[in-house]
Amino acid sequence: MTQDRYDIYKEDVIGRANVTDTPELVQYYKDLEQFEAGALWNVANKIEPWEPKSQSVPVLWRYRDLRDYVLRSVDLVTPEQAGRRVIYLNNPGRQDVSAAVGWLYSGLQVMHPGEAASAHSHSSSALRFIMEGSGAYTVVDGHKMTLGANDFVLTPNGAWHEHGVSAEGSTCIWQDGLDIPLVNAMEAGFYAVHPDLSQAVTYPVNDASHIWGGPGLKPTLHDWQKPYSPLLKYEWEPTYEALLRYSKVTDGSPFDGIIMDYTNPLTGGPVMATIGASMQMLRPGEHTKAHRHTGSIMYQVAKGEGYSIINGKRFDWRERDIFCVPSWMFHEHVNGSSSEDACLFSFHDLPVMRALNLYFEEALVDNNGHQIITE
Repeated sequence: MTQDRYDIYKEDVIGRANVTDTPELVQYYKDLEQFEAGALWNVANKIEPWEPKSQSVPVLWRYRDLRDYVLRSVDLVTPEQAGRRVIYLNNPGRQDVSAAVGWLYSGLQVMHPGEAASAHSHSSSALRFIMEGSGAYTVVDGHKMTLGANDFVLTPNGAWHEHGVSAEGSTCIWQDGLDIPLVNAMEAGFYAVHPDLSQAVTYPVNDASHIWGGPGLKPTLHDWQKPYSPLLKYEWEPTYEALLRYSKVTDGSPFDGIIMDYTNPLTGGPVMATIGASMQMLRPGEHTKAHRHTGSIMYQVAKGEGYSIINGKRFDWRERDIFCVPSWMFHEHVNGSSSEDACLFSFHDLPVMRALNLYFEEALVDNNGHQIITE
């Protein structure tokens, strides 16, 4: 079949049902409905598209727009009343599942000094990325970790965890990232509150960092058997230092600049089975080329300012802003400064895509690898 004939076939036969409704067919469809069945040719292109068609849309959530509203919630509800005092990010195309993008959930949580949320566990995997404030901490299965700005902490599925801010600290805001929509889509969600409402700290504070945070080192004697990273907390300072060192010996990715993945120090794989995380650095004036891939990504600006072009639309961002890139949408990033680097933290569902052999990637070949801005 020639390419021209194939294109006609694709458009006229597969792109839509090439079947003319007749009274007999209409009745046939109605007859099938009584048995909770239907004709595949009426839905084939919807359920088996030629390429991924995300329901999500690119969104930029400006921190300067949301911060006052996040802080206002402190005067309106207590952690005990709300369970978790969070303002969630709602993608216009995914409002039916309260997702920020694809099958990922995101929200901004706030706590005052001396406040703590009850210990709980759930089927969803989660992480927290600290945006501002001091004195934040998280306890995961008895491991207590203190947290500073641009640190992030894991609260894996099934683990008892709780959050709070020490009385000596300041008001803290962090981003929550979870796979709630994915777990719910698989109808596998459980949630439980700790019987004592709080768990005992049974290990030295920050023990995970002291045991597993050595550069390229693994303790010879360990008994970690859990399916997620034992490091639990990933600190900003060593991460940024690693990016700077890496930038001295590599040109980096043409699509993401200097990028490094947070990993499980035991396996070298992602930090959790369903959520991965990365940090990337764009050098002064750097403009990456565009590519697209399956899987959704949530970005938070950890440092600097610039803009990203997502499916032809420009989104200008600065420190603490959050934006998303839906699956199979072309995207490229630009550092708007000629003298300072910019850093983007991201979490994503790429571990799921890769585990299920669904990860595909494609570079933009037109216009020297850059998109034409249409908005």
